[in-house]
Amino acid sequence: MLYRLPLLSFLALVAFNSPTLAADKLTVLLDWFVNPDHAPLIIAKEKGFFKAAGLDVTLIAPSDPSAPPKLVAAGKAELAVSYQPQLHVQVEQGLPLIRIATLVSTPLNSLVVLKNGPIKSIKDLKGKKVGFSVGGFEDAVLSAMLNKYGLNLKDVTLINVNFSLSPSIVAGKVDAVIGAFRNFELNQMDIINKPGRAFYPEEEGVPPYDELIIVAHKSKTRDKRYRRFVDAIEQAVQYLVNHPQESWAAFIGAHKNLNDELNKRAWRDTMPRFALRPAAFDRARYHRFSKFLKKQGLIKNTRPISDYAIELP
Repeated sequence: MLYRLPLLSFLALVAFNSPTLAADKLTVLLDWFVNPDHAPLIIAKEKGFFKAAGLDVTLIAPSDPSAPPKLVAAGKAELAVSYQPQLHVQVEQGLPLIRIATLVSTPLNSLVVLKNGPIKSIKDLKGKKVGFSVGGFEDAVLSAMLNKYGLNLKDVTLINVNFSLSPSIVAGKVDAVIGAFRNFELNQMDIINKPGRAFYPEEEGVPPYDELIIVAHKSKTRDKRYRRFVDAIEQAVQYLVNHPQESWAAFIGAHKNLNDELNKRAWRDTMPRFALRPAAFDRARYHRFSKFLKKQGLIKNTRPISDYAIELP
């Protein structure tokens, strides 16, 4: 006897007996420990945007912050969170890296002093001590900012404070620090009632650039997972903008150790800086920044944009 199943019952039976398609695994190396700068990635994971795109994404914080791009270049990792300034330098060094997306589309780097201290203008830095963590780009940024006021690096004393930026100012070890992230160090100082004042590089002679980007190996830009990954990040950013409180709850739900005043303030200050269109980038803006790096001696040549940045198909 032939039995006729209603269509819905038949489809349900097929679905029940069909194997679930496995999500494509993808590993992303972060640039640092998890923090509000990574909100689009965390929200994409926690709110299911990666899953909806058929991706099983693992986010890994590095033990060595300088390692992620190098591991991608060596084919030992798939994607990494990195920095636009670092990308230009590493590509010139021969690393086969390419930018495929942007997380934070404005600089976060800044020059910070005590708000109630003697430094009221950059020109007041003459003869003062300036702390830094990483040489190279930070020196170039400081140099450009000083040049605008007729000064140069010889007019200040540079002191390596080894990532102890705001504590070094507060303790009086230095008069200013370069490389302070405006969404973190300023809040750290304010919380302990030692408010800071920031001078922003993009207002003081440095062309604007993308602070955080996603890089891939140059030979693997056709990997179809990457476009789905970037599209999921865009959905996450839209969710962040539309639902900031729900997003914060999801973020600290996944990382309960970050539920404190500093990260709450950093979250607020980082929110307007996320790229609304992570896949897109401004070619002219990248070229201007490349010319700045060449002028500062960090790279020898400007090269075609397609050598180090693309918009995925």
